[in-house]
Amino acid sequence: MKDFIVIKIGGNTIGQLTAEFYQQLHLWLKEGKKILLVHGGGSTISKLSLQLKLPIRKINGIRISDKQTLDLTRMVLLGKTQTQLLQGLSAHSLPAIGLNAADDNLLVGDFLDKQTYGYVGKIKAVNKNLLEKLLTTHIGVIAPLALTPSKQWLNVNADTAAADIASLLNATALYLMTDVPGVLNNGKIVPKLSLETAHNLRNKKIITNGMQPKISAAFKAFQTGVEHVSITNKLTTTGTLIIQEGENENETYFSDI
Repeated sequence: MKDFIVIKIGGNTIGQLTAEFYQQLHLWLKEGKKILLVHGGGSTISKLSLQLKLPIRKINGIRISDKQTLDLTRMVLLGKTQTQLLQGLSAHSLPAIGLNAADDNLLVGDFLDKQTYGYVGKIKAVNKNLLEKLLTTHIGVIAPLALTPSKQWLNVNADTAAADIASLLNATALYLMTDVPGVLNNGKIVPKLSLETAHNLRNKKIITNGMQPKISAAFKAFQTGVEHVSITNKLTTTGTLIIQEGENENETYFSDI
C-alpha cells in the first residue's frame, strides 16, 4: 500500500504520548500518508489477571492464552486501551476510527501453536480494500486480535501483529514504539541493528525475552520489504534502526540517549 505507515503502541505508552507524537501524525496526514496504529494492553491484562486469579504465563515474551485469558484480553483491548487511544487522537483533532478483526474480515489469522500457546495466533490475511478506503480519511486504530476462517478469536502479540500487517500490505515504514528509546546496551542506544548483531546481543543477555518479540517482528517486516523499521519511543527520532546484514558488522559504537 503506497505511503502506508504502521505504528505499534504499547499499552503503557498510550498514556505517555506527547504533543510531539500527535503533531507528527498531523504532518503525515497533510503529506497524504495512510496511518494505522496497532495498540497493545499487556500491563492492564496482567493486572486484571492477578485480580481475577488467572495464571500469567509467557514463553519468549508471548502470553499463553486460555479461553479466560483470551476473553479478558478482548475486553481490555477493545473496551479500554482502544478507547483511551481514540480519545487522545480526538482531543488533538485527529480523525480516527476504531477497528477490530470482525470488521468485514479485517484480520484473518491462524493458531501460532495451539498446544504451546493456546488461543494465540498470527495474521495470515488483511482486508486491504477496506483498510485502504478507511485510511484515506481516518487514522486507523486496531487491536491485535485475529479471527480464524471458522470465526475463532485469537490473541496476537501486538508487535507481531503490526509487523504482519506491515508485511502483508507492503508498508513504507513500521515504528515499534516502546517505553525506552530503542534497544539499549549498558544504558545507551544501539543505533543500528543487523540480524547478526541482534543474535550477539541476545547471546550476551542484553536483548531479553521481553524484547524478543519486538526484535523478531522488526526483522520479519524488514526482510519482507518494509523499507524503514525502527524501535523507538518517539516518532521524531530513529531509536534503533533495523539494517541489512553487513552494514554494521562488528560495529561497536553506540549513541547517547
